Amino acid sequence: MSRYLFLSLLITFQFLNAQDSPSGQSSTSTEDETLDADQFKILLDSIDNQDPDLQRMAVKGKEGKVHYELLDEAAAARFDSIWMSRLMAEDLFDSITNMVQSLDYNSKEALMVPTDTLKKRLAILDAKTPFNIEYNTSLESVINMSLRRHKPTMERLMGLTEFYFPTFEQALDKKNMPLELKYLSIVESAMRPRAKSPVGATGIWQFMFPTAKLYGLDVSSYVDERMDPLRSTEAATSYLTTLYDVFEDWDLALAAYNSGPGNVTKAMRRSGSQNYWNLRRYLPRETAGYLPAFLATLYIFEYANEHGYKPKKPEYNYFQTDTVHVKSMITLEQVSKYTGVDIEQLQFLNPSYKMDIIPFVEDKKYALRLPKQAMGKFVTNEDAIYQVTSEELKRKEATLPQYVETPERIVYRVKNGDYLGKVASKYGVGVSQLKRWNNLRSTNLKIGQRLVIYPTRPVASASSGSRNNQAGSSGNKTYVVQSGDSLWTIAKKFPGVTTKNLQVWNDISGTSLKPGQTLVVSK
Repeated sequence: MSRYLFLSLLITFQFLNAQDSPSGQSSTSTEDETLDADQFKILLDSIDNQDPDLQRMAVKGKEGKVHYELLDEAAAARFDSIWMSRLMAEDLFDSITNMVQSLDYNSKEALMVPTDTLKKRLAILDAKTPFNIEYNTSLESVINMSLRRHKPTMERLMGLTEFYFPTFEQALDKKNMPLELKYLSIVESAMRPRAKSPVGATGIWQFMFPTAKLYGLDVSSYVDERMDPLRSTEAATSYLTTLYDVFEDWDLALAAYNSGPGNVTKAMRRSGSQNYWNLRRYLPRETAGYLPAFLATLYIFEYANEHGYKPKKPEYNYFQTDTVHVKSMITLEQVSKYTGVDIEQLQFLNPSYKMDIIPFVEDKKYALRLPKQAMGKFVTNEDAIYQVTSEELKRKEATLPQYVETPERIVYRVKNGDYLGKVASKYGVGVSQLKRWNNLRSTNLKIGQRLVIYPTRPVASASSGSRNNQAGSSGNKTYVVQSGDSLWTIAKKFPGVTTKNLQVWNDISGTSLKPGQTLVVSK
């Protein structure tokens, strides 16, 4: 490490003698050991002389935990502070939202808002949006059910909108789309970046794998950009724009987004109408309730104050964060250690990294999102951090998973013992999808038969290509399952290995293990 880089890395050792506090945060002792000018000069001279003991002080310390206090560049930090104060002084966006899940759209709900009042409010919304917001008993039922049953969840989600909605609004405005489409993220996933449906739709905008690939979202062993709020929003707005260009009606575009254009056109033929409310009963049940759920969300959003909602504020505002493209593989655990940001906060800000590892691959740009106050420190000390973290990852090289791209399409050859459910589970797809892709009328398979598959999981192969700055080894480590073992306890035995690694490496779809079973525990 150069002496100039190390000058920016001021290390304060805090020795933790007390027990963890009840809140779960570690209690620090009152003894802080810092280096004075003479000690620091000796340290620098020793580093220039490659003193290994002093080099290790940066990551080792004495007994207990080590706290890293990185210095930021003063002028840049001041400018960040001024800019943030200007942003936070303005009311940039509203705090409103709702989650609508598993609703019975034909149930009779107790009225939470008088019908006459609801009709007037829906007429106001209809006049100022491009959607056909007509009063009907189904919509009234959804609104009343949401008002009666989901208030605590709604208030929590209303807080989340302060983080996510500025991103959504910016993307929608860029393409001159209705800003109300941001509420679709609530109906799709309750704004959960890592949400995954039983059929494999993933992320805030619930992209299926083929559609995600079509709109340029990256899916690999480390990364799933369907879970990236920014990248997936860009893809969702492009997809919705395409659907609107086809149907020239936002109601139908939303129905097609949920169930596919084919189901909408079939409903048109059966109903003889192009009006959503007329063809609705010919749509799949989920889609028949999709637009009412969206409109109920829109209503509660616009009339949150009238119904007494009090949003729970998120820890971070979108404008309080920033991104930097990584220049070397780094884990969120390492970022947490060197910036002081809690690992849970880093996972919230960086949901697309499935194993909490940000890879470095030539010709790809992977970004780390951090709170503003931590970003300045990270960028100022970036080269020093990468030098230390690279050495740490070299020691864990054998346990890190191989970087593998998820192919858009593969041809699988049926082997002895295969059946459709087994093949579907291996590649993260549904049996019905396999049948549809291969025009199968039954579930019977023949050895040697070829199946076309659009996998949702990474697929390792001999031709998967070389990796850039990735860890790997020439052989696989194995472990024999003992009585009482679980995927979680086994993963804990091998640093850097997750339960997801074990499932992928060993073609395990569930969590069941048998004593004596041999597992690959590194690749």
